[in-house]
Amino acid sequence: MTELLFRDDPYAKSCEATITAINERGGIELDRTVFYPTGGGQPGDTGSLRLADGGEITIATTVKGEGADDVVHVPAEGQNLPAVGTAVTASIDWDVRHRLMRIHTCLHLLSSVVEYPVTGGQISDGKGRLDFDMPEMTVEKEAITTRLNELIQEAHPVSTDWISDEDLAAQPDLVKTMSVKPPMGQGRVRLIDVDGCDLQPCGGTHVANTSEIGEVRVRKIEKKGRQNRRVSIEFT
Repeated sequence: MTELLFRDDPYAKSCEATITAINERGGIELDRTVFYPTGGGQPGDTGSLRLADGGEITIATTVKGEGADDVVHVPAEGQNLPAVGTAVTASIDWDVRHRLMRIHTCLHLLSSVVEYPVTGGQISDGKGRLDFDMPEMTVEKEAITTRLNELIQEAHPVSTDWISDEDLAAQPDLVKTMSVKPPMGQGRVRLIDVDGCDLQPCGGTHVANTSEIGEVRVRKIEKKGRQNRRVSIEFT
């Protein structure tokens, strides 16, 4: 099990850690990490593991391991891997992570502005999208763009909390996503609360205040199937 530092502090850029395992494919596991693994539509972090002798291992991506809290740091090809037990400094590519955090938080706002069930989503560097179960086209790019930027400028605080599996099951309206259900079975589920705007289960990383997102625009709205509409956003 890996101590997931990003869960409590998404602004942590690096940490001291120890290599606990290297799997058969060369993936590196640490006892603690600031690297977010791919999941919930958010890409895994990139970065590096720095050794005591000054050498570095470039991390091309980060994925989930076999256990619920296991994180595998995937090195770029052609690198020599250190032994289990080696101490490292794990550092993420902060500029990329921060842009992902800003987009991810904005997608929470988007899900509150477009009041339809979410059927899918994706986050990438500088842009993102949500798919909605929307039989008819009832939204406009300009109107959504205006409302998103209003919510961003209103500076709503963003915080995390936890809810038990039982309480979440009793409040199904908290789950907006139809295609991906929150990970239950561990006893509790993490909630993201955008004050006055959105409250839903989410395991990703987010900024602390909507004002940190910056100005965005709706890039396009596409029809994806009989009842599916895709709303794509990007930074301006």
